[in-house]
Amino acid sequence: MYFQRKIKKKLKKTHHHNHRIPIKKRICISIVIIMEVSIVSMRPAIGQKEENVATMKDFIQKTSADLIVFGEMTLTGYPIKDEIRSLAEPKNGKSITALQQLAAKHQKYIVFGMPLQDETVKGLIHNAAVLIHPDKTVDVYHKWFLPTFGPFEEKIFFDEGETLPVFDTTFGKIGICICYDIYFPEITKAFSLQGADIIICISASPSVTRPYFETILPARAIENTVFMIYANIVGNQENLVFWGGSQAFDPFGKQLVKASYFEESIVSCTLDPTLIKQARANRPVIRDIRSDVYTDLYQFSRFHSKQ
Repeated sequence: MYFQRKIKKKLKKTHHHNHRIPIKKRICISIVIIMEVSIVSMRPAIGQKEENVATMKDFIQKTSADLIVFGEMTLTGYPIKDEIRSLAEPKNGKSITALQQLAAKHQKYIVFGMPLQDETVKGLIHNAAVLIHPDKTVDVYHKWFLPTFGPFEEKIFFDEGETLPVFDTTFGKIGICICYDIYFPEITKAFSLQGADIIICISASPSVTRPYFETILPARAIENTVFMIYANIVGNQENLVFWGGSQAFDPFGKQLVKASYFEESIVSCTLDPTLIKQARANRPVIRDIRSDVYTDLYQFSRFHSKQ
């Protein structure tokens, strides 16, 4: 954790026996908490949860960052298909418990993807992003948009998300989305309207989609004036080649860090919250949002869905 302390002292001066004596001191202290983030492009072993947790542990131990982010389905690998029912775990399952211990031991926030059993309805499974806090608190986001086209078959195996939570941390509010969700700007806008300072997108993006993500990510940062963190898995899994390239952007859309393509790696950067205030003064997109456009969008989408 980094701190910037700016201390200003104003002294009233007088003379007494040829010496300057401070009569009154006024001290103004402002503290800006800057977050260090590590983003991992990991090559998960398909179906090998214990092996993947061990790999995650190695990365967690390598960094002093406050937050470490892994990609979509890091716990199991992405193309697990029918194995999903045996690999999915509940919120209090073995894998999350192991990672809770690591979060507490190293005092880090950990974000990663996994197949998660629904807490209410037995038999339903979500493509989930899990946020573990240093105090072992567990927050969960369920992927809203499940790609079912080309090589993707997510709607066959997963249930859709229905809530858009924003999570409180020591460093501000965090919103999390998963891969294809980023194509729908309504998702990230919902997070920023709830006060998100950081939006994380965890991903299992194959190489053919790389140009799309690298165009969308800075746009989402700019249009919401937030930090945008992107963690993608890497390596060959069945007929898919994941490109890695994890990266981060500031609220102006400036790239802060970027990992190599097609290589397992970890990269780090710092997030200065004063940039959010600067960006929102420069382009007050949150202030200027009009709620009536969302009413219209709702009507348009209902009409479209019936075509």
